[in-house]
Amino acid sequence: PTLYSGQVVRKKSETEPDCEVPGLLAAGEAACASVHGANRLGANSLLDIVVFGRACANQVAATSKPGQKHKPLSPSVGEETIANIDRLLSGKGHAPTADVRLQMQKTMQRHCGVFRKQDLLDEGVKKLNELYPAIHDLKVNDKSLIWNSDLIETLELQNLMANAMLTMYSAQNRTESRGAHAREDFPDRNDAEWTKHTLSNIDHKSGKVGIDYRPVHNYTLDEKEMFVVSSVKRVY
Repeated sequence: PTLYSGQVVRKKSETEPDCEVPGLLAAGEAACASVHGANRLGANSLLDIVVFGRACANQVAATSKPGQKHKPLSPSVGEETIANIDRLLSGKGHAPTADVRLQMQKTMQRHCGVFRKQDLLDEGVKKLNELYPAIHDLKVNDKSLIWNSDLIETLELQNLMANAMLTMYSAQNRTESRGAHAREDFPDRNDAEWTKHTLSNIDHKSGKVGIDYRPVHNYTLDEKEMFVVSSVKRVY
């Protein structure tokens, strides 16, 4: 989640939902700026990255000075990443990366596709929960450090699995249709209950997913210049 300026925010508490993460900015596919209409549904991805990429640049220019030093890094920074790679290369896992990825892919396509409903999502959650332990038992056949596509695909799978879990749980939890989230059993948008952003998180060790929410900003920077655009039903 980001502000319109590209600043990444995190939720500290119910009264502090937009706490800035100092020095971290995001735009495009990596960001959720949540500006009504200014996204890939209301416009297009090129416009999205141009507008919010420029906003990030403006934010950097406004908050940084030429020659400004970074804060000292922790001596242990990066050790967790190196340890993960070392574990994958030296480990003796039993689950081939391609097999686990294919199972995850088929589960997402079958249970969390374009059109969704509760029983499919419930079954999808169950299947992903059963598959998740394999992420700690992956088999990397290529042990080299030169152009190791087997290792790269395994690292990608770690990321894909986490995102699959978060997507499936979030879709299961949101009992309405909104944007690209189309529920056959809940075909209408429910503004009274669901005008809020989903914040999902995962414990990478256990695979346990947590769901939280962040409020929607129903105001503009200058209401005299631009009024608030009300949500309307999405029709084709």
